[in-house]
Amino acid sequence: MKNLKSHFWYNKRQRNGIFFLLTLIITFQLVYSFVHFSSDKKIDLNSDEITSFQNKVDELKLIELEKRKPKIYPFNPSFITDYKGYQLGMSTEEIDKLLAHRLKGGYINSATQFQKVTGVSDSLLAVLSPNFKFPDWITNKKKVKYNTSKIKEVKSSHPIVLQDLNTATAISLMEINGVGEKLSERIVKFRSSLNGFLSDDQLNEVYGLKPEVIQRIKQKFTVLSKPIINKVNVNTATFKEVLHLPYIDYELTLKIFQYRDEVAELQSIEELKNIEGFPIEKYDKIVVYLEAK
Repeated sequence: MKNLKSHFWYNKRQRNGIFFLLTLIITFQLVYSFVHFSSDKKIDLNSDEITSFQNKVDELKLIELEKRKPKIYPFNPSFITDYKGYQLGMSTEEIDKLLAHRLKGGYINSATQFQKVTGVSDSLLAVLSPNFKFPDWITNKKKVKYNTSKIKEVKSSHPIVLQDLNTATAISLMEINGVGEKLSERIVKFRSSLNGFLSDDQLNEVYGLKPEVIQRIKQKFTVLSKPIINKVNVNTATFKEVLHLPYIDYELTLKIFQYRDEVAELQSIEELKNIEGFPIEKYDKIVVYLEAK
């Protein structure tokens, strides 16, 4: 009996501990019974605030995508490279057709001809053609209307045979009325600086050559053989090589090399247009002699 009593007998410290433990158990039980931890409040994912926020996010995404799109600057379709064609969305086959046309000495003078040569779709042509830039001598051709009622047919037993402007000598040019010794030598010298005329209209760039004299020259001479021009790679060329190219002076050469140092390498020759102060009106002439590889 004495042993049994000892099992149920606790000192004061033990009784306090048991009382504290019971108090904790009762407190937790009451909290669990009367306090609701789950919330019935639901977030409305279709609320006006969230919809407005999502619209703003979408708008910012579109703006960012638009910024990442490569800008298309005006360009001459005759000088599209593999890389440029890829950027414009042309297929390999379409690019190859254009390059083959150029190897034969052909040029692109209209959007219609570009589609005929390359076979690009109407949709792609509609995107590209607004950015086509052709030489001034093509775009500024004037349509001359003739009054056929006043034209008299002149028959000649000796038809005029045009001679090649790129092989004409200074002596043969002097046969033209208005072309003296100095002008003939100036024409030949200018032709040599260009490595050959690409078109008859480049005669307009010869200093001192009057328009009426140019017309008389064209009646006897024209560009029959296109010059073979070895383009200079702007990424590997020396300063002197670029400086010696037609239409490029010392100041422009300096700007080109400063830009090349900034970007390390030009990915496309059209990057020349990014150079501050670059003469855009001379771009089509310069790219005849310069390329980016």
